[in-house]
Amino acid sequence: MAERWDVEGLDDDELLGLLAAALKAEEVVPRDFVEAAKTAYAWHGIDAELAVLAYDSAQHEEDLALTRADTAHLHSLAFRSAELTIEIEVTERTLVGQLVPPRPGTVRIWVESGWGPETPVDEVGGFTITAKPVDRFRLWCRCPGIADVITTWATV
Repeated sequence: MAERWDVEGLDDDELLGLLAAALKAEEVVPRDFVEAAKTAYAWHGIDAELAVLAYDSAQHEEDLALTRADTAHLHSLAFRSAELTIEIEVTERTLVGQLVPPRPGTVRIWVESGWGPETPVDEVGGFTITAKPVDRFRLWCRCPGIADVITTWATV
């Protein structure tokens, strides 16, 4: 069981000493134990339905360049599951998405470093994630009446 410290009334040196002790305690946890915990946590969404990448505009840029003079700098992705399609447009700073068929719910972005905040999905299925991921990411959608949907990993 974790030790509880009462810090009220302690001076700065005492607080810094407690902080150093807490950081040192973190170092003694075996790395294998931390990795096992992360792996176990990754299984928490095992019941979610997988949405696979069905379209990536980056794979079709050469074809588009042949049909028009100006190329758009948007990156479009579409993920499909049995009940839901998740379409996203990647801008310079954001991910703008649409659920098809339209339905309200929530979306969370999961990057390799951890979870982002929960983002609301409006009644017409629209959502905006305000921080464009710099690494691989996946989206987790929760909508009333259907199973949770999680996308495969993608990179933008």
